[in-house]
Amino acid sequence: MVGIIDYGLGNLGSIQNMLKVIGEKSVISSDIDTLENCDRYILPGVGAFDAGMSRLAEKGLIDFVKKIADVDKKPILGICLGMQLLGRRSDEGELNGLNLIPFETVRFELDHTDLKIPHMGWDVVEFKQDHPLVKNLTGQQRFYFVHSYHAKCDSAENVLMACDYGYEFAASVCKDNVMGVQFHPEKSHDFGMALLKNFVEEC
Repeated sequence: MVGIIDYGLGNLGSIQNMLKVIGEKSVISSDIDTLENCDRYILPGVGAFDAGMSRLAEKGLIDFVKKIADVDKKPILGICLGMQLLGRRSDEGELNGLNLIPFETVRFELDHTDLKIPHMGWDVVEFKQDHPLVKNLTGQQRFYFVHSYHAKCDSAENVLMACDYGYEFAASVCKDNVMGVQFHPEKSHDFGMALLKNFVEEC
């Protein structure tokens, strides 16, 4: 059972629908007692960094997310804003993040290119290491992105996937049982479905 953490931001229904397609049961909830019974978790999110952290705080979910990650050691996958919240901080806001993976979220610096911000649409990623989340994913992998900020990891060991948009940036991060993807697997058709299937079966 996957617990989709509901703090008021994100494409919750789309994520649940894709999990249903791959045969995985899930529950969308902000109730800690309900979420405690899940085996793994997805932290979704669309919007601004401070709004995300504030919503988590209002619903009493910050300590819960840290507990399932650090104490229970259950798999957790952050998506888009949900991934950014896994880091220490963001250029977009002033609040502290969850600090579960050592990275900061920074704004794209594309002053000398014709590329637009946000980075929007389909793009190719490169796997930087072996990991259960990308097990048996072969060939060119393409995912759907919509973001103006990206993760900048302290160490290459926490970069799972990279993407190039003016320069190389971390498209996916990981540390032990905690993972994050900047793109939207729920909008990425077969590529996203295969990744989510790995999350529920391999992670």
